Amino acid sequence: MIPLSTYLQSKEKKIFKMNRLELLKEIKKTETKFFLLKKELNALTKELFDHEQAIKMIQNELQKYKRLPFIVCTISEILKVKEVVGAKYITNTDKVDVAGKQNNVELIVINALTRLKYLLPNSGLIKPGVFKVGDLAAISRDGLKLVDLLPSEYDPRIKVMEVINQPNQQFCDIGGLDNQIQEMIEAVIYPITHKEYFEAFRVQPPKGVLMYGPPGTGKTLLARALASNAKCTFLKLSGTALLQRYIGEGGKMVREAFRLAKEKAPTVLFIDEIDSIGSKRRNSERGSDHEVHRTMLELLTQMDGFKVNENIRVIAATNRPDVLDPALTRSGRFDRKVELPLPNEKARVQIMRIHAQKMNVSPKVNFEELARCTNDFNGAQCKAVVTEAGMVALRENKVQITHEHFLAAILEYYKVLLYFCLKDCLNN
Repeated sequence: MIPLSTYLQSKEKKIFKMNRLELLKEIKKTETKFFLLKKELNALTKELFDHEQAIKMIQNELQKYKRLPFIVCTISEILKVKEVVGAKYITNTDKVDVAGKQNNVELIVINALTRLKYLLPNSGLIKPGVFKVGDLAAISRDGLKLVDLLPSEYDPRIKVMEVINQPNQQFCDIGGLDNQIQEMIEAVIYPITHKEYFEAFRVQPPKGVLMYGPPGTGKTLLARALASNAKCTFLKLSGTALLQRYIGEGGKMVREAFRLAKEKAPTVLFIDEIDSIGSKRRNSERGSDHEVHRTMLELLTQMDGFKVNENIRVIAATNRPDVLDPALTRSGRFDRKVELPLPNEKARVQIMRIHAQKMNVSPKVNFEELARCTNDFNGAQCKAVVTEAGMVALRENKVQITHEHFLAAILEYYKVLLYFCLKDCLNN
C-alpha cells in the first residue's frame, strides 16, 4: 500500500504537468466521486438510523419479556439442530436437500412446574453453550422466552450447614493426638495439596476416613483443623439431622450435600454421629427403620459416585464403631479408620497447657499433678477444668489463676459427677 504523502506528491506533480482541458476533466471526475460518496454516506446514515430504531424496538420488546414474575423451569434436555430458511427444524444426522442458508440452533427442553414440557429455542438473551441439563432457568410468561439462568437450588437445611469461611482451628490447638493427626494429614490433606504426587505414583488416596472413639476426644476439632490446613470448604452434617419424618427426605439431603460439596470443591464433608444412619441392617417392621436404611443406601451410592480426584474427602465420626454396617466400613468407602482414645497423662498435660496459655495463669501451676488428678478425663473435660479454674479465680477477685484454683475446679467436677451417680443409684 502506497503511503498517503507519497501519493499526494505524485498526484501534485501530475497536476502541475496538466493543461487546462485535462484539469477541467480531473475536476469533473473528482466532483462525480464526491457526489457518489455523499450519496453513499446519506444511505449509510439512513441505514444506521433504521438499525438504531430496530435496536430500540428490540430493547423495548426485551423489557416486556423481562418483567417479573418469571416461570421457573428445569432444563431436562438440550438438542443441537440446524435451521434451514423455509424449512422445518431438522437434526444433524438428516440430509438437507432444501436450498437455503443453514444456521446452528440450540433447542432447550424444559420441565415447568405445571408438569408440562416445552421445546424452546434459545432467544439470544443467554449465551449459547452455557446450558447444562439440570440447570434452573427463568422463562417469561408472555411468549415463553428463555430470559436468564438461575443459581443452583440447594436444600435450605444443607445451605445452613455450609461453613463459608475456613475454620480457624490449627493442629497446634489439639493436644495428645500427634499420631492421629499425621494419619489424617496423609489421608485428607496430601491428596488435595499434593495431588500430582499421587498421580505420578498412581496411588489412589482414600475416599473416606472414619474416626471413632469416646465422646469429647477431639473428633470434630480435628476435622475442622484439617479443613483449615487444606484451605478448603468445611461442610458439617449431623447424622441425626439426616433422619427426617417424611419418606425420601433424608436421601434428598444426602444428595444435596454431595452436590454442594462438588460445587465448593475442594471440600471436607464431615458427618458426625454416623452411627445414627449407618447402623447394621436388620429385619424390622417399623417404617422409621426402613427410612434410616434408605438414607444409608443413598450415602453409599453417593460415595461410590464421585471420583477420588474430585477433591472431596468424607470424614465420619462415631462413638459406636461396633454397630456400623459392614457395607459402610469396607474398603473403597471408608478406607482409613483412625481411633481417638481417651488422653493419657501426657496428653492431658498438653491439653490443659494449650487451653491455659491464653489465660493469666501463675507459672507455679503444676500441670503434671493436675493430669494425675484427672484420670479418665477426656479432652473436653480437661478444657472444662481450665475454664472452671478461671471462674473460681473470678469469684475470689484474683488477678491470676493459681494451682489451688485448678484443684478446686477438679473437686467441683467430682462433686457434680458424684451427685449424678447417687441420683442414678436412688432412681434404680
